[in-house]
Amino acid sequence: MSVKTELKELAEKMNANPVHIESEKDRVFQVNLDEGGTLQIVLKDGRIEIIEGTLYEPEVTLILSDKNFSKLLKDELNTTMAFMTGGLKVDGKIGLALKLQEIVKRYQ
Repeated sequence: MSVKTELKELAEKMNANPVHIESEKDRVFQVNLDEGGTLQIVLKDGRIEIIEGTLYEPEVTLILSDKNFSKLLKDELNTTMAFMTGGLKVDGKIGLALKLQEIVKRYQ
C-alpha cells in the first residue's frame, strides 16, 4: 500500500469520527516525501482534507522518506530520534510537527 493511500485511509477514519480533531485549530501541515511528492494535510472546521501539491501556505513542513512517513502514520516512528539522526527534517513550527503526531496517535 502506498503512503498516499495510507494517509487517505487515515483521513477517512478521522472524518468518520472527528471527536479528536473537531476542537483543533485550522492548520496546514505539509509533507515532502522523497518518492511520494508533496502532500498537504489541511485541518479545517473539524475535518481533514488531503491535497496533493502545494495549494496552501503550510505552517510546518515535514521532510522525510515515504517509509518514515508510513511509520509516523502508524505511530511507529520515534520522531525525536528521527529528527536527531536526520531521518526527519522540520521547516516551520516544530511544535506543530509534534501536534500532528499527537493527532495521528489518537486514531491508532
